[in-house]
Amino acid sequence: MHWNVDPIITTLGPLTLGWYGLFFAGGFLVGVKLMQWIYRREGRAENELDRLLWFVLAGTLIGMRLVHCLFYEPEKFLAQPLEILKIWEGGYASHGGAVGVLLGVYFYCRGVGRPAYLWLLDRLAIAAVIAGAFIRVGNFFNSEIYGEPTDSFLGVVFERVDSLPRHPVQMYEAIAYFVIFAGMLWLYKNKRLINNGALTGVYLVSVFGARIALEFFKTPQATYEAGNAFSVGQYLSVPFVIVGLVLLFNARSRK
Repeated sequence: MHWNVDPIITTLGPLTLGWYGLFFAGGFLVGVKLMQWIYRREGRAENELDRLLWFVLAGTLIGMRLVHCLFYEPEKFLAQPLEILKIWEGGYASHGGAVGVLLGVYFYCRGVGRPAYLWLLDRLAIAAVIAGAFIRVGNFFNSEIYGEPTDSFLGVVFERVDSLPRHPVQMYEAIAYFVIFAGMLWLYKNKRLINNGALTGVYLVSVFGARIALEFFKTPQATYEAGNAFSVGQYLSVPFVIVGLVLLFNARSRK
């Protein structure tokens, strides 16, 4: 398969609409609709989500940008810190998005006083994983975060990169996230593992466990990781898996 889609859909004056932005917004909107359905299902007022969504969006964008700058291109951004503010130039890390959401939800719950932090995280985790799947599809359309060369029939030639068939790791991750989403939704609808942070634990272990496995197929993303046994993405994923296991153990103990 050859892939040569223009990352830019259209330009309207100073505004540019790209595939990544479209899928990012689409994933966020699907997450919003899912949270509205959850709140209706549990008899909570949907207007409670209005303020929460701003905390989640801000935490996601700030976290994704900061972690990318500090862990993937530190020499560039430490030398020119103001470059961090140029978010329109791209450069985001999903690990930072996860941290940003955890902090954003914490400050939201602390300010509003409801609902309970882990209760909300367990529901929001379902929306987060489907949003992550949309974002990876956006990476595929952008011909970025691609994999190592391969002779497999799954190989894709990203013509905007080179002429080599490569693992479409973006789509591997997207498919993994869609499967995880289906499993988490099933757990929620059947009222299993939905309290005390258990579903959040499932999210952290499965999503970042998949990330650790799929990183072996990726080309180096950080400017300094070439030749290393493990990637920056794998190192950053390990703490999330550990926290997820702790949450699962704690939820089981509390039950």
